[in-house]
Amino acid sequence: MKRRVYLDHLSGGPLAPEVSAAMRPWLEEIPGNTASLHRHGLKAREALDTAAAQCAAKIGATADDLVFTSSGTEANNLAIKGVAEAQRERGTHLILSNIEHPSIDQSVAWLEKQGFTATRVPVDREGRLSVGAVTEAITEQTILIATHHANHDLGTVQNLPALGALAGDRGIPLLIDATASGGWLPVDVTAHSISLLTLAPHRFGGPQGVGVLYRNPRVPLAPQLHGGVQQDGLRAGTENLAAIVGAGAASALPAIEVTPLQQQLHGGLLERIKQMILNGPEPGPDRLPTQLNYSLAGLEGEGLALALDMQGVAIASGAACVTQNLVIPPALTAIGLDAAQAKGNVLLSLGRDSTAADVDHVLEIIPKQVDKLRTLSPMWDA
Repeated sequence: MKRRVYLDHLSGGPLAPEVSAAMRPWLEEIPGNTASLHRHGLKAREALDTAAAQCAAKIGATADDLVFTSSGTEANNLAIKGVAEAQRERGTHLILSNIEHPSIDQSVAWLEKQGFTATRVPVDREGRLSVGAVTEAITEQTILIATHHANHDLGTVQNLPALGALAGDRGIPLLIDATASGGWLPVDVTAHSISLLTLAPHRFGGPQGVGVLYRNPRVPLAPQLHGGVQQDGLRAGTENLAAIVGAGAASALPAIEVTPLQQQLHGGLLERIKQMILNGPEPGPDRLPTQLNYSLAGLEGEGLALALDMQGVAIASGAACVTQNLVIPPALTAIGLDAAQAKGNVLLSLGRDSTAADVDHVLEIIPKQVDKLRTLSPMWDA
């Protein structure tokens, strides 16, 4: 049987065994709705409270300040649109970088159609957001600064302490999208003066179908789903309890160190493949430890991803949220890549199940497939 290695954990990885075990009773054995008054409902509420406490502990928050959603995308939508609607009388201006995840960028674009304004602050060649540039973009109408902890395309880690200090000094809510970094990089919402923060548990051992929003209770938030009074009326609808339990269990997992694997993979690829550019910072404190983004001359990223899949290696070409549209990720355009470099883009992401043996295996497979595709490519001949 052909060995398979999975290097697309940013799209979603396997459930950690501990998470699967925690979820199973709520999928197979225990009925219960958190709104019910009988003992099954009590057990459901206790499970929800436990999961909230586990998720909150991961980010230095309080369980009562969390809202569970269907995904990180919904959590970002709720944060941005909810703050904008609740604070419209105070102001109508938002600030974000020009390399945000589509769930942030498109939420802001929707608000712009409703009469809000926005400033998209450019980043540098490695995807860093200048705190000075954010400062210059602030106006008397600014009601939200929204950016990410680590960029989902480039892996660039932003300066949370400086951004938090700026937002706190100006009294402007700060939303941090930690859907790529959550579970891998430490973050403390209180220490960093973060008003809102979002998590995607499926990227650190949890299930798909659940997202987490932290909100400082002092920040007004208008609900975007209307119906029942679940979660203090901020997100109506019966909770996906099994997934929420899984999110809590994933948040409680002990941290693991994948930086050595990232360095092993990066160094090995650089030795074996010529004309390959790393997009974003070098592996280290300025880069998400699970992710590597490359542009390879003379081939198309989609072609390499398909060829590697035939060899048992799963990677991505661009983020999962935009790959199906064959659209060049805006982050690559923002850092100055031309069309050919962007087309040759691939994204490799490690997870809790990745091993040194996996890395050794793909270091034998990937360079051979690159060479094979280049021999067939008129772009490489040119």
